[in-house]
Amino acid sequence: MRETFRLSMAYLHTWLGLVVGFVLMAVFFFGSLSVFDREIDRWSVPETRAQAAPFPSFDRSVLPVIAAVKPDAESIEHTAAEVIGALPPADAMKVGDVGVYTNHRDPILRMYVAFDVPNKPRDANLDHAHVYGFAAVDPQTGERLPADVQDRLNLGTGFFFPMHYMLHLDWMEIGYWIVGLAGMVMMALLVSGVVMHRKIFRELFTFRPEKARLRSMLDLHNMTGVLALPFLFVITLSGLLIFAYMYLPSPTSLMRPLAKAQELVEASGTGLPVDPSGRPGELASVDAMMDAAKARWTAKGVPGEVGSVVIVHYGDADAYVSIARDNVDRVATSETLHFKGSTGALLYEDPPASGIRTTEGFLYGLHFQQFRHWPLRWLLFAGGLAGCACIASGFLFFVEKRKKKHAATGAPGARIAEAVAVASVTGMLIATGTMMVANRLLPTSLPGHDAWQEGIFWLTWLATLGHAALRSRASAHIGVSPAWAEQCWLVALLAVGAAIANWATTGDHLIATIANGYWPVAGVDLVLLATAGVAAYTAVRLSARAERLARMPSAIGKPAHV
Repeated sequence: MRETFRLSMAYLHTWLGLVVGFVLMAVFFFGSLSVFDREIDRWSVPETRAQAAPFPSFDRSVLPVIAAVKPDAESIEHTAAEVIGALPPADAMKVGDVGVYTNHRDPILRMYVAFDVPNKPRDANLDHAHVYGFAAVDPQTGERLPADVQDRLNLGTGFFFPMHYMLHLDWMEIGYWIVGLAGMVMMALLVSGVVMHRKIFRELFTFRPEKARLRSMLDLHNMTGVLALPFLFVITLSGLLIFAYMYLPSPTSLMRPLAKAQELVEASGTGLPVDPSGRPGELASVDAMMDAAKARWTAKGVPGEVGSVVIVHYGDADAYVSIARDNVDRVATSETLHFKGSTGALLYEDPPASGIRTTEGFLYGLHFQQFRHWPLRWLLFAGGLAGCACIASGFLFFVEKRKKKHAATGAPGARIAEAVAVASVTGMLIATGTMMVANRLLPTSLPGHDAWQEGIFWLTWLATLGHAALRSRASAHIGVSPAWAEQCWLVALLAVGAAIANWATTGDHLIATIANGYWPVAGVDLVLLATAGVAAYTAVRLSARAERLARMPSAIGKPAHV
């Protein structure tokens, strides 16, 4: 504890921010990209660049595809570790459930097919195991996309989004715990930051770039933190609540058998069959059920399109079809109807959610923002970037404030912190840009195409850390590391290169995508070019400042090294 409570909060804010800020930088940056993850998917897999369309005819477009879907090899390998004994041949597995879904941001109709595995699972709390197969359908033509397109890595939802919440650290779910701990620390940083800054309203409008570097850096840190404070608080709290079931003991983890029994009791009151009957059955027209669902929603005053269709116990006499509304016009509420598969009769309609469920759904929906509201989506993106700017300026302020002192005593702390900060900011941008360029230039026929992209990302990020560590020695006495400017130039080059690579490999240049109104791809290219402009401007400013410092004697009587 320090002399006053405010100084104690300042101490806590400084050191917690330094230790966990590197993780938070990755979480906020990739969270910002995840705001447009579906649009990045369209950019990274050109074959999925279809125009948005309502849910197509299920009977004509989806049913013929189900029979052609086979279990996925990765799913077979994963499930084999959960069951006792060898899995049956893929052709011998029986289809259990089928799910099809789409939304206004992902125009491709996505489908999963769950195949029942009769072997007893190793986990006694599991009643069964499933092997999954996947497919994608073009809603405009009703044709299934090639299997390699479905299996290809979607940069947005397949890499950037998981990076946001679990850092791709799967072992023992350690990534979830690291991000969860960082989220709790972020809440402490927000509270301590508010306590530290008593004149918080004034700091919202205070930025003095012409002042000394430390002063302007602190102004930027305060301004971005205050400006994005409501967003940072809500987004951090909602993220923690989404994964609260992992961080806190709950029925799903400590009382799973009782939770399963309760689910069966609740299901018995709905009239929906929990288990298949074992007798084969025909499926009535799903299109007619979809029409009935839309008519019922209209009668309730909430007209809308179908967002997902799930067939439970497919091919069984007790099969039922669950049809959910595409809630593009609301944050969390979902209207789901359940129909008897053999006749199409309505079996059950989900009741209104309880207060707790409504609150949970609202926070969940607010965090992921799947509803149609593009201005708010851009504000979320800007809020995430403001969080990144706040963290990065905090790093710079910490390093610059201590650099002279550490250089005089020979302590390496400031240089180490700056090297890691460079890799966490510009290095992360370089790794992302390199991955996007590789996504467009690597041939899709290359074995391990996805693994190559991911490997390039991690190796590039590691290389930027090595570069920052080497170049930090050149600024041991005064001035920012030249690694900042050098890596900013590389960020600009890669951002322009990614946009050009997209043009060269697909022909979808900016003029064409804007003229055709295909904003998912045009938006990604525009953000890439804007990033290049900001990075180049920053590099010029940093280089100019380094030249001025090089002509000045250092504060400790030695020439400045830049």
